[in-house]
Amino acid sequence: MKAVLLLVGLVACASALNLEGPALRRDIIRAVNGERTSTWKAGRNSRFEGATMKNARALMGVKKNGFKLLVKNVTIADLPTSFDARTQWGSICPSVLEVRDQSACGSCWANGAAEAMTDRICIQSEGAKQVHISVQDINSCCDWCGMGCGGGDPGSAWQYWATTGVVDGGNWTATPDGSCAQYSLPPCEHHIPKKHYNPCPSDEYPTPACPTSCANGQSFSGSKHMGASAYSVSSDPNAIATEIMTNGPVEVAFTVYEDFLTYKSGVYQYQSGAELGGHAVKMIGWGVEGGVPYWICANSWNSDWGDGGYFKILRGQDECGIEDDVVAGAAQ
Repeated sequence: MKAVLLLVGLVACASALNLEGPALRRDIIRAVNGERTSTWKAGRNSRFEGATMKNARALMGVKKNGFKLLVKNVTIADLPTSFDARTQWGSICPSVLEVRDQSACGSCWANGAAEAMTDRICIQSEGAKQVHISVQDINSCCDWCGMGCGGGDPGSAWQYWATTGVVDGGNWTATPDGSCAQYSLPPCEHHIPKKHYNPCPSDEYPTPACPTSCANGQSFSGSKHMGASAYSVSSDPNAIATEIMTNGPVEVAFTVYEDFLTYKSGVYQYQSGAELGGHAVKMIGWGVEGGVPYWICANSWNSDWGDGGYFKILRGQDECGIEDDVVAGAAQ
């Protein structure tokens, strides 16, 4: 009966979503900030100024295809109260400090994977290997991972790295960055407060074509960087923390609701709004704020969203499913 009631509730919630309505709802912002016990603050993120719920929903690109990675056996480490990959490795691996922008494309699943892979290659080589893994390659070339900008599966992205390899390719820039397959979709906002952002299209971009040759003239097959393994991590928070502290950031998938679009600071816990879909991000650490345990993650909605592009979310309670679907891998 409980499962039936939950299903009915989710259907009712989804049917209540006005796709043509504004992505940033004032009533939600007021409700979050007016709640005395709220652990986070809401506000108007310029990433979604002028956007509709349809625009926002298109960014939620996690589409599970049934592919399951084996769960890695983790020996729980002696864990500190807090840990941040930026502090631990940022001085030798600058990629750990980056916030990317998936643009108007449901490529979060590929972005989260490429970001964590990039960090892990550097971290596991103790800074000797500095390479950006190409979002373009994962998003556009792995046809069994999903549908590109139409969404894909994070676990499949890591398996693609381990079995096929991924070429190098950095974030979008106005001029070629010298990599093999640079991300071709520009950072964007529906309202433009800064000159370096482009206007988002009214609908999401089509999936860019899969590159078959390198823009820098190098061999495409020779530019592939192979992962040594791909695996999932159990939903035990201590196992997740041990994996991050030992091997580097991981990719996580979770359910996004309307109020998450308004996140500005604090430890996010769902309060209000309909479900928008599944989203994937890079998780980089954990801590405690005001007595509330949290995970810290790097989003892929540019640095104008949230807390400089980052957000904290309740740890240890599987908030929005954040601990249910954790994937990673080892670099060669």
